[in-house]
Amino acid sequence: MPELPEVETTKRGIAPYLLDQVVVQVVVRNPSLRWPIPMDLPTILAGQSIQTVLRRAKYLLLGFESGTLILHLGMSGSLRIQSTELPQKHDHFDLVLNSGKILRLRDPRRFGAVLWYTGNIHVHPLLVHLGVEPLTEAFNAESFYRETRGKRASIKETLMNNKIVVGVGNIYANEALFQAGVNPKITAGRISLVRYEKLVQAVKEILQKAIEAGGSSLRDFVNSNGEPGYFQQQYWVYGRSGKDCRKCNGLIKQFKQGQRSSFYCSHCQR
Repeated sequence: MPELPEVETTKRGIAPYLLDQVVVQVVVRNPSLRWPIPMDLPTILAGQSIQTVLRRAKYLLLGFESGTLILHLGMSGSLRIQSTELPQKHDHFDLVLNSGKILRLRDPRRFGAVLWYTGNIHVHPLLVHLGVEPLTEAFNAESFYRETRGKRASIKETLMNNKIVVGVGNIYANEALFQAGVNPKITAGRISLVRYEKLVQAVKEILQKAIEAGGSSLRDFVNSNGEPGYFQQQYWVYGRSGKDCRKCNGLIKQFKQGQRSSFYCSHCQR
């Protein structure tokens, strides 16, 4: 599933082609995504210009004069900038722009979303309860420490709780915990402020490196040019169960946490 770095990579790839462009046509080939694409969207968007291209958690938000188009990539979706390429089987939605370019949503599993909202986007039901963005100053050791006092969930599960901090998916949580030397099993409420300082810094560094590498190419994620990400070549623990730790030569272990696989080195992570 595309996580924050993949969605941020997508945003940066498509934004230069979308900003200040006018929508001349909306093509809906299959409206049956996770939620139905609004039937009147072609009429609503035709003639409107795209004023902003933003990301909130794993949602892409295209701001128009009269509202916001909410896009989500789901489990296997991708947004690509096209010119004259003929649509393929899983190409469900196009924004045709006055530049001649097309923003095309490809989504084989159809868990993605294309929604329209005319109110304050920050209070939309999908966004209103989201936690802080991890790459902003709002995500810091002091606030994270306060947020977790009394929490009995593990730190790994807490990092992946979108009501606390958004976009730290399974891959990046595993990698950040290893970099910070924190065992994923530890209860979040037992971690000291000093250790949270290391962990918050690790989360920011891991996500930034993943964005610079274009995300991860797990499953079929590709960026707006159809190219895979390469952050998986930098994994320290994720997917390396039974292999030697790259720091201490110990054994990388794997176990289940909240239905997701956790990977760690018991020597390096305490």
